[in-house]
Amino acid sequence: MKLLWQVADFARGFRRHLRFGKLSRAPLRLIRTELQGSVVECDWVLRAEDPWDADLGAAERERKISEQALRDAISLREILFASMPEIEAGVLNAFRFWAVPQKAELVVRGEVTRDTQYLFRVNSLAMQAKLYGFQFQLNHGILQPLQSERSNFVFQHSSSEPQNERRANICHQ
Repeated sequence: MKLLWQVADFARGFRRHLRFGKLSRAPLRLIRTELQGSVVECDWVLRAEDPWDADLGAAERERKISEQALRDAISLREILFASMPEIEAGVLNAFRFWAVPQKAELVVRGEVTRDTQYLFRVNSLAMQAKLYGFQFQLNHGILQPLQSERSNFVFQHSSSEPQNERRANICHQ
């Protein structure tokens, strides 16, 4: 029963602390949480761009979304271990579904543990995320998809531009 209360605390903490981001007011959507012994797996969808960023260029909007995704990953790790003291490890996956028609892209994957040292002297957000155990690829500050067997989720969206053309256009701007 205690574990059930901790899972509820995690859900409340997720909703409370990650309702709005620093760079986007769009909500963060948790799509799956699975508990197996002392390990938790969480999947979530990246926040959309902030409506106030509509006047920015596509590359700058993508950079802001990518930075917010890394901030959310680190925050989610903190909330996970703060709300569930018996959990020792977690697998955290961030998906982006608005960039590829009908298919989600895995852009951040973290195999995180509780005993990670605090990173007081690291100023780079990307380096902090790497040291916490997150795996991702940045190209000019924009998250690129990771290769994974878990990226077979299907979502609906309205983008008509092909994936590779859009990614190439954004990276060259």
